[in-house]
Amino acid sequence: MSDTVHLQAPLPTGSVGKLANGWFGMIALVATEGALFAYLLFSYFYFDVQYGRSWLPDPLPAFRLSGPNTAILVVSSLTMVWAERAARRGANGRAALGIALSFVLGLVFVGIQLMEWKDKTFNYASSSYGSLYFLITGFHMAHVVAGLLVLAALLAWTLLGYFDARRHAPVSIGALYWHFVDVVWLCVFFSLYVTPHLR
Repeated sequence: MSDTVHLQAPLPTGSVGKLANGWFGMIALVATEGALFAYLLFSYFYFDVQYGRSWLPDPLPAFRLSGPNTAILVVSSLTMVWAERAARRGANGRAALGIALSFVLGLVFVGIQLMEWKDKTFNYASSSYGSLYFLITGFHMAHVVAGLLVLAALLAWTLLGYFDARRHAPVSIGALYWHFVDVVWLCVFFSLYVTPHLR
C-alpha cells in the first residue's frame, strides 16, 4: 500500500502560477554552459583569424554526416516541443511519445557524431585545429549525453504518471536544456562546418 502511495505522490515541482525552483537552476546552468561554448568558439575564430586558410584541414569539413546530423537534432527539438505541449494538456501518452522520439533522435545524433570522428584525417593531438575541433564537439557530445539522461528520467516519470496538466514543470525544464543543446550545435555547426566554405 505504501509503495502505491509513493508512486502516485506528486513531484515537488511548484504549483500553478508559481515558477518551479528548477527553472532558476536550469537558467543558471544554461547561462554558464553557454559562456563555456562562447569561449571555445572564440578560441576557434581567434586561431582562424591568426592563421587563415592554412590552419584549416584539407579537405575542409564536409556536410555528408554533419548536415543530416544537424537536421536530426533540429527534429528532436521539435518533438520535444510537441512533448512539452502534450504534458501541459495532461496528455501523458503523447508526452511520453514525444520524449521517447527526442531520446531516440539524440541517440542517433551521438552515433553519427562518433562515425564522423572516426572518419577524420586528424586527431586531437595532431594540431591546434584538431585539438579545438575535438574539444568543442566533444564538449557538445557530453552535453547531449547529459540531455539523454534527462530525457530518460522524464520519460520514466511520465510513464509512471507523475505529471498532469497542473504539474509538468520538469518536462518544460528538461525541454529547455534540450533546446539549449540544439542551439549550441547550430552554432558549432555554423562555425566549424559552414564558415570554412564561405571564404
